[in-house]
Amino acid sequence: MSQRSSELISDSWKGNTSEGLFERAKIVSPGGVHSPVRSFRSVGGTPVFFVSANGPTLTDVSGKEYVDFCLSFGPLILGHRDPEVEEVVRETAGLAWSFGTAEPYSLELAEFITSRIPWAEKVRFVNSGTEAVMSALRVARAATGREKIFKFDGCYHGHLDALLVKAGSGLAGESSSDSAGISSTAIANTLVLPLDDEMAVQKLFESEGKI
Repeated sequence: MSQRSSELISDSWKGNTSEGLFERAKIVSPGGVHSPVRSFRSVGGTPVFFVSANGPTLTDVSGKEYVDFCLSFGPLILGHRDPEVEEVVRETAGLAWSFGTAEPYSLELAEFITSRIPWAEKVRFVNSGTEAVMSALRVARAATGREKIFKFDGCYHGHLDALLVKAGSGLAGESSSDSAGISSTAIANTLVLPLDDEMAVQKLFESEGKI
């Protein structure tokens, strides 16, 4: 590794704890994390800082190992550092890192997916789950002409304003902002229901009609 690289990628985290790193992170990043779900707000405690992984195992800054049931929320369905995947990643990194234009590699992957999943007629690749949900909502509204959507309380669907909502204190389906800085108009068409409550879903459709 070059001297410049070592300056950019240091080992300043070594010998530290997740608690200590979280305090450092809060100085340079809002809330100390780069995604609300990583803040551990819903489960309590301090976010755990991981430094390496292999297969189903994560290792934190203190050397403690964990079984990873999250798998990066989906992309790592084959586990960490799968040998075949790692080999392809290394080969591809030798060709280019990013184009910002059309390229044949995503085309091949899209063809692979649609050939094996009959109901996946077309594929659009995006950078995050937030963008995927945002695009799905836009397509659904364009196809149906309907404005309202509903989600279940406590479920995270990304940091899209329209989905950062929680159940209100009034009638079933009412919602209120789950984060500061969100306009009331952004959540006006988002209804919230309790999780696993089939009766609440039925009542909502009876009162609101098609959503």
